[in-house]
Amino acid sequence: MTPVIFGLSGPILTEAERAFFRAARPAGYILFAHNVQTLPQLRALTDSLRELEGRADVAILIDQEGGRVARLGPPQWPAFPGGPAFDRLYERAPMSGIEAARANGHALGLMLSEAGITVDCHPILDVARPETTEAIACRAFGHEPMRVAAMGRATLEGLAAGGVVGVVKHMPGHGRASLDTHFHLPTVTASARELEDDLAPFRALAQAPMGMTSHIVYQAWDPERPATVSPLVIEEVIRGRIGFDGLLMSDDIAMKALSGSTADKAAAVIAAGCDVVLDCWSRGAEMETVAARVGEMAARSRARLERAMAGRGAAAGDMAAWLDKRDRLLALA
Repeated sequence: MTPVIFGLSGPILTEAERAFFRAARPAGYILFAHNVQTLPQLRALTDSLRELEGRADVAILIDQEGGRVARLGPPQWPAFPGGPAFDRLYERAPMSGIEAARANGHALGLMLSEAGITVDCHPILDVARPETTEAIACRAFGHEPMRVAAMGRATLEGLAAGGVVGVVKHMPGHGRASLDTHFHLPTVTASARELEDDLAPFRALAQAPMGMTSHIVYQAWDPERPATVSPLVIEEVIRGRIGFDGLLMSDDIAMKALSGSTADKAAAVIAAGCDVVLDCWSRGAEMETVAARVGEMAARSRARLERAMAGRGAAAGDMAAWLDKRDRLLALA
């Protein structure tokens, strides 16, 4: 198995993709809006990935948070709110905010399960601050670490009840970055003591099945390298201080925060201690180079992947009922 999660080029698998994926046996796949047309088409695509792999527990990912980050949307699928909607309700009624987040996660899980998607890159556990880039602020659950942890936990539980594995992100915390990592490399100058607030939600959810790194330089821990490619941050902070032992994937290596060739970045991700590289954009020759550079997935990493996918329960519940519960609760705010 190759320790990479690859993207796909379109709404169906091409013959070239089939041949490459059959040979490379990637750790998983990630879908975007260009892979999606209708529910029957999307289910056929995810079924084709399971058929290709010859197993049911394939990690098929999507970024479906709600709000700004949603690959599935109207008119084919319902719109989901982003994190700030739950934060506003929590401000008025904390338990209602938590229950709304759980109901929302359950509905998300059911929607994704119906389409054959098994992993959602959600919840976001970044603690919002005045300087937080809008790319994160418009998605965050709030500015208090325990509030973020509570609604993040509820979201994970809801997703699991809907049959989907959640991914906590962006470890070890994106809230202090004032720049968008899609385009820039941010540097965080806060002290290690100050950064304890950023670690708190991840520490509270350290038993999450999967996590995603951030492409940010934290001067207190490693002034030279972004967290994604820093052995110090991954081993001492994410694995050590946070205590996370789930499957750790990079954020997308095509983001401009990381420099170098795609293959060099992928190799650096694995060398730093991540279990899996996230390579989203389905560039054929580039994927072949990445697969060749990273080699075979480590036994420990494969065990983490298997453990995460084995914990995925059967989807249970009625999506409309959970959406109605969420909306009735959000109306209180």
